[in-house]
Amino acid sequence: MRSIVVLPTYNEAESIRPYVRALRAVSDDIELLVVDDNSPDGTGDIVRELGVDDPRIRLLHREAKDGLGAAYRAGFRQVLDEGYDVVVSMDADLSHDPAVIPTMLGLIEAGADVVIGSRYVEGGGTANWPVHRRLLSRWGNAYTRAVLGIGVRDCTAGFRAYRAEVLEAIRPDTTRAEGYAFLTELIRRLDHEGYRIEETPIVFTDRTLGSSKMSPAIIAESMWRVTRWAIVNRLFGRDRH
Repeated sequence: MRSIVVLPTYNEAESIRPYVRALRAVSDDIELLVVDDNSPDGTGDIVRELGVDDPRIRLLHREAKDGLGAAYRAGFRQVLDEGYDVVVSMDADLSHDPAVIPTMLGLIEAGADVVIGSRYVEGGGTANWPVHRRLLSRWGNAYTRAVLGIGVRDCTAGFRAYRAEVLEAIRPDTTRAEGYAFLTELIRRLDHEGYRIEETPIVFTDRTLGSSKMSPAIIAESMWRVTRWAIVNRLFGRDRH
């Protein structure tokens, strides 16, 4: 299967080279599109340099830093026009281990439409997270599952493999969330359309390079959007986006 990783970045100069080394240790065939939001630390320049020696590494430069959702929409828009079979999303800071990608691709080949690298199934977990982050993540996922009626254990996971035609069918270009709520918005659509979603365990290791992009504003947007979607579901039914 022809596969590509879509990797949003902002100020990941410290982590992008180690990430590429880890990806190449897994596979020489998986392609990489880095969607960089004009990082002032030179992340984009490093990606261009890496692409000189490895043409499977490309850069999509964006002038504005306007959220994770916008970065993914731009990246997905580009790769969905290029004939890939599978699109992988993940973090650039090695919190998500590229070594799990072959397992995810195998589950796609076996019939899954989407595979989530999940912290909250048997065998999954988190490492180096402070207690408040663990509690917030678990509570947020429990709340999302409860109010949206979604069976997925890790609704906010960013490490995913999508069958390309399925990703295109749920029209990510029409999503509205900008922060991590974008990830939940996609899961909501996939669940509503009845696609086969599988979860495979991962250990999410908190970043050791660079700084976290999580903020109170991102958390607030996630909770507001999930609550709004729950109200829309109740008033208009689950099929309304």
